[in-house]
Amino acid sequence: MPKKHLPYINREIAWLSFNDRVLQEAEDASTPLIERVKFLGIYSNNRDEFYRVRVATVKRLSKIGKRAVPLIGEDPNELLGIIQKRVLEQQKKFESIYQNILKELKKNNIFIIDETQLDREQQTFVKDYFHNELVSNLFPIMIDENTSFPYLNDKSSYLFTKLVAIDGSKKIKYAVIEVPTKNISRFVVLPAKQNKQFIILLDDVMRFCLDEIFEIFGLRATEAYNIKLTRDAEMDLDKDLSQSLLDKVSEGIKNRKKGNPVRLVYDGSMSKDMLSFMMRKLNFTKKDAPIPGGRYHNFKDFINFPKLGRKDLVYNHRRTLHNKYLVDAKQSVIKAVKQRDILLYYPYQSFDHIIALLREASIEPTVESIKITLYRVADSSKIANALINAIKNGKQVMVVVELQARFDEENNIYWANKLNEEGATVIYGVPRLKVHSKLFLITMREKGKETRIAHVGTGNFNEKTAKIYTDAALLTADNRITEEVSQVFNFFNDNFRIGNYKNLAVSPFNMRKSLVGLIVREIQNAKEGKTAYMIIKVNNLVDREMVLKLYEASQAGVKIKLIVRGSCSIACGVPGVSDNIEGISIVDKFLEHSRIFVFANGGQERIFISSADWMTRNLDQRCEVAVPIYSKEIQQQLRDILNIQLKGNIKARVLDETLSNRYKKPVGREKPLRAQDAVYDYFLKDKLSYLKTLEEK
Repeated sequence: MPKKHLPYINREIAWLSFNDRVLQEAEDASTPLIERVKFLGIYSNNRDEFYRVRVATVKRLSKIGKRAVPLIGEDPNELLGIIQKRVLEQQKKFESIYQNILKELKKNNIFIIDETQLDREQQTFVKDYFHNELVSNLFPIMIDENTSFPYLNDKSSYLFTKLVAIDGSKKIKYAVIEVPTKNISRFVVLPAKQNKQFIILLDDVMRFCLDEIFEIFGLRATEAYNIKLTRDAEMDLDKDLSQSLLDKVSEGIKNRKKGNPVRLVYDGSMSKDMLSFMMRKLNFTKKDAPIPGGRYHNFKDFINFPKLGRKDLVYNHRRTLHNKYLVDAKQSVIKAVKQRDILLYYPYQSFDHIIALLREASIEPTVESIKITLYRVADSSKIANALINAIKNGKQVMVVVELQARFDEENNIYWANKLNEEGATVIYGVPRLKVHSKLFLITMREKGKETRIAHVGTGNFNEKTAKIYTDAALLTADNRITEEVSQVFNFFNDNFRIGNYKNLAVSPFNMRKSLVGLIVREIQNAKEGKTAYMIIKVNNLVDREMVLKLYEASQAGVKIKLIVRGSCSIACGVPGVSDNIEGISIVDKFLEHSRIFVFANGGQERIFISSADWMTRNLDQRCEVAVPIYSKEIQQQLRDILNIQLKGNIKARVLDETLSNRYKKPVGREKPLRAQDAVYDYFLKDKLSYLKTLEEK
């Protein structure tokens, strides 16, 4: 079959399908009620970023029309039309789900009320709150026919207000007021009454008290609607090599705040005259596809919806486990890793082991240096503080800070400057490459001999995300790995020293070639009648070459199982194309973030964990690392985790050509299996079994 006839699901459409899976969690009655509210927030936040980055890119390409087809596979203007249609469909679904959730909240004595539903006591409370907490954060901007529409910040929502003169004159003015959620919670919890909890949104507090803002100007508010503008968030970093990357990124952040509009969302009940006025002032046309929405925007704030009511309305997260080899807080983590390779799997196991290892390394006399890559750092990073402590203890510290980690640039710049001030050698990424690998290398000298410990992982060194993202981390003293991790750091320090990798797969140098080689081997083995299979767990699988290679493998008889959380461009189960490819996506209480690759390899399985998704940017335009797992015990652990996930029949969706997102259900006598709960049980059982064995000894 000619390659051009092979199905390829557009990346943007595949992503919208993923976000629909997030919306399903908000709809799913088995999800705790307040968590359903939070999933609405996650969906909204995802959609905002989608517009700021992906839709913004397609809009840029639309300027060159059909000449952009080779770049994205289809006409960008047609794609924008499809995106608009699907987003509107999802918006209707979103509104329906939200209304149903409001009804469920009421059944649980939690009431979200607006300014028209306040009783006298609540009105007094809201007035006091307005004067004591809110009014000093409000800065209205007045508009009329002779003034331009004010600049609207990305990520903010506004009340667009119509004003009339109190004296009865016909002169009409308008005002725009930002809803100040950066400084104040979006949710104002009102005094409880008879076991009933009441919440009013900040927007409605503003609506209730609008006249108190404008009366002194002789004006009265007659209408107020929520509006939101999303801007292009891609930073154009010029090619001026004389300007430092730090300065470029800092300037890029400023420019992002001025990015071109890519989406306008407004309250669908807005009067026609106000909508027409706003569109005209913003220079928007129907072609710009403004999106009519509900009464409220910026639902991303609902991620922080207050925990009210019974405990069963939120997830009951079980206690994070210690790795079985690191149970004793007094033991040396360095010694434990020297004895054996150790796998950490978050959030089931504690990220504190990483902090403990770096803290120990910062004090241990034999440690000479610590080298680390930082992509997304927590606001008050214990990792960064451990590195600063190492510097103060006389260790050499080299930090590779990726300044272009989208939406985390400002935080990364802060820590880069802080570490630089403390005396670390700070490398600001690599020209034309994002450093996305998750590495550190601890070098020790004992009795004149150099020894090293390396970390290769799938997730960021971020103690906050480690509580909600599932990620794998390998800690090893294996020379085969540590030597090549050292070569990667040599490359960061001197970009001409690429290195020679026989064990690690490192993009953009040998990862694509290594992965293709492993797939080709499975194809050859299948043709020779040998057992041939693959299990690929990633966040996104959209690279065209890899998609086509997996189709080729399927047609050769290789059994392929996919676990893809986000965008998947493969059409699974298409007769004659992908009969041997099965795919699922797991969206649940934790965000599936680990990347694990398994290849049958003629009976000698090869298993990798990696920082890289199967996307062109990861394989060709970033520095990523995949590490082979040599420990038989860890190989078994990863296989067990994957088997649990593949058997899961709760919270798993089937990936297919139609993007149906149908739930995988128990078949026949199969018992219900929720994979994330089962993985926790697996690690708990393994830990208890190990401790029992120690006691018996």
